Amino acid sequence: MKATRPLFLLALVVVVAAITWAVLRTAYVSLPPLPWTAVPTLLLLALGEGVTGVNVLRRIRRKPNTRPVEPLVVARMAALGKATALSATVLAGLFGGFALSLADSLDKPTPRQDFFVSGGTFLAAVVLTGAAFFLEYACRVPKDPDEEHRERGSSRA
Repeated sequence: MKATRPLFLLALVVVVAAITWAVLRTAYVSLPPLPWTAVPTLLLLALGEGVTGVNVLRRIRRKPNTRPVEPLVVARMAALGKATALSATVLAGLFGGFALSLADSLDKPTPRQDFFVSGGTFLAAVVLTGAAFFLEYACRVPKDPDEEHRERGSSRA
């Protein structure tokens, strides 16, 4: 599994936002108001992934008072981080496009409320993407100090 690339995530946000913006220009009037409940849900998921990332990072780096972590658990956590980063990026693009399409209708109450809900959900999805990216980073196995020393020595020769 390769590490998630931030540039790919940014491109994914832009593409999904553009598609959402284009679709909502014609279909917004037939949609119900957006629920605000996605914001706390995404923030709680981000908190969980952030705490898990810190825990895994401490255990991989063998900090005091921690038990070693099983390699299969690390692989599963890395897969969870990658999957969450991608899905949260899609959500960020979706709600970012939603907010962009409503930005010119803030004088009406329902679009204004949907604009703030979609903006808050966009920000919560970005926070979740960051937490997932951190979890994926925390699952990287640190290089052995002896190996780094040997690599530096061989490059000078």
